[in-house]
Amino acid sequence: MSSLHNVLSFLYGNSFWMGWNLFLALIPLVLSLFLFQPGSLFQPGFQGSLIWWLGVLAFVAFLPNAPYVVTDLIHLIRAIQATDSLLFSLLVILPTYLLFVLAGFESYVLSLINLGRLLQQKGLSHWADAIKLLLHGLCAIGVYLGRIERLNSWDLVLRPMQVLQKTIASITTTQGLIFILLATSVIALLYTIFKAITLALWSQGQNLRLQQTDDLPTEL
Repeated sequence: MSSLHNVLSFLYGNSFWMGWNLFLALIPLVLSLFLFQPGSLFQPGFQGSLIWWLGVLAFVAFLPNAPYVVTDLIHLIRAIQATDSLLFSLLVILPTYLLFVLAGFESYVLSLINLGRLLQQKGLSHWADAIKLLLHGLCAIGVYLGRIERLNSWDLVLRPMQVLQKTIASITTTQGLIFILLATSVIALLYTIFKAITLALWSQGQNLRLQQTDDLPTEL
């Protein structure tokens, strides 16, 4: 009974901030489905319109929330230190944080994959690497503003001058520049790894579906 109480207490104590951060991390993925994928709002004439470009700005503004979840691992150390049970750490704390971070960063990966498909469709594949590297860098700045300066995506609208001042300060100070360069490298590395795994799993799933289809009898 005590173990169940500990599990429920841990989940209750972390559910709000984890749920909120994960919600913010999933926003760019949802936007990428509307903006970059066929179907839904993807209609002839919609792409390239003012509404579409406003959507792209919103996508870029919220995109840093996805890799930001990786920095929430700083809470993992405190959570482990708060318990004296190795079993509780291995079976509850670590899996919870692992799923949380995987879901958040996978949103980032899928968002950029959707963007990459649109660039390929439009014959702009040669720009894909440069655009993604730019987004990695912008996300690193966003992570810095969120983790260090405690700003949010909506502050771009509510407090644009403060965001601009903090952004300029972040890239003109040694501490901020080092943080951003390291964050850009980590985001780029994780993206490369996650993308390779995601595409491999997707390809494997497609092959399995094709095999199952081939196994179906042609006549009933």
